[in-house]
Amino acid sequence: MVWLYVVLVPTQHVLAVTCHPGWYLAKQPSLRAVLQDPSACEGLPGLLEEQVRVCRRRVGAMEAVKRGAELAVEECQHQFQSRRWNCSMLQGLQVFGKVAIQGTRESAFIHAISAAGVAFAVTHACSRGELEKCGCDRKIRGVSAEGFQWSGCSDNLSYGIAFSQAFVDNPERSRGTSSSRVLMNLHNNEAGRKVSALLAHMKVECKCHGVSGSCEVRTCWKVMPPFRKVGNVLKEKFEGATEVHPKQVGSRKLLVPKSSRFKPYTAHDLVYLLASPDFCNRDPRRGVFGTSGRRCNRTSPAMDGCELLCCGRGFHSAREEVVERCSCKFRWCCSVKCKQCRHLVETHSCR
Repeated sequence: MVWLYVVLVPTQHVLAVTCHPGWYLAKQPSLRAVLQDPSACEGLPGLLEEQVRVCRRRVGAMEAVKRGAELAVEECQHQFQSRRWNCSMLQGLQVFGKVAIQGTRESAFIHAISAAGVAFAVTHACSRGELEKCGCDRKIRGVSAEGFQWSGCSDNLSYGIAFSQAFVDNPERSRGTSSSRVLMNLHNNEAGRKVSALLAHMKVECKCHGVSGSCEVRTCWKVMPPFRKVGNVLKEKFEGATEVHPKQVGSRKLLVPKSSRFKPYTAHDLVYLLASPDFCNRDPRRGVFGTSGRRCNRTSPAMDGCELLCCGRGFHSAREEVVERCSCKFRWCCSVKCKQCRHLVETHSCR
């Protein structure tokens, strides 16, 4: 098993992710100075042989891979900030690599958001002209059914997806597709990329041309949505993920729903093999952070509520002084002057 690392911002702790050696790149402040020559790829810790080969061929894209890793971690932390498993970690522990989440729906989300992050970041790097071997998507041309002219710089998502497949999937495929865990990871990697592709297909930006800014003529192009939208959709997929088990069909091993009551999953859905632990109690050996000390909402019936987040252990209450800007007034010209207001708020944290 290969362990991979990224830096969590802003805590600067180490986060480990299975099956994504490229995430070690996120620890580097910048790779532009490091990777002046393709031969430097061999000196990057954590990369498997397949990633090194991709790095040599596309050394200029490694900075985008680094950004993709950062996007994935930031989005994971945002989406799970109010849950027992909050995409966090223990200092110095390989949390994502521990048995606690291997094969679970949490692992499914990590793989999906990670593959999507690489595709997303590389696509944006193409459109910004940062990569030598790709640029805008020029295949979209002519007049649309709505009557506008396709032009401008459409995001080259096909290149970003192909790069993500080569960099993220090839190490998995090298292990052989007879492993249930590999089949699960490959499926979830592709599901993450398909969500990005679907959202990108739907988002169009246009510019009007005409007398006095009228919109007699419009030129339009397709763009990637904010990565938050990708995270939102994948979080919904996480909630509706399908539990599967391996089944031999002829000479192939397939993942099929564990229960006949489950609807068949599609290529856009997430799948998992094992039920998740409850993540309630700290267990460093298994990489579980626990919920003790986490802030909770006393009045919420949802997962961020004290009853569910604290796993029935109860919670501590305290009063804290908060300083905020208040009584703001606009002063001509051109500033806003505010006072500082202090007030006490009640906070709650899990026992």
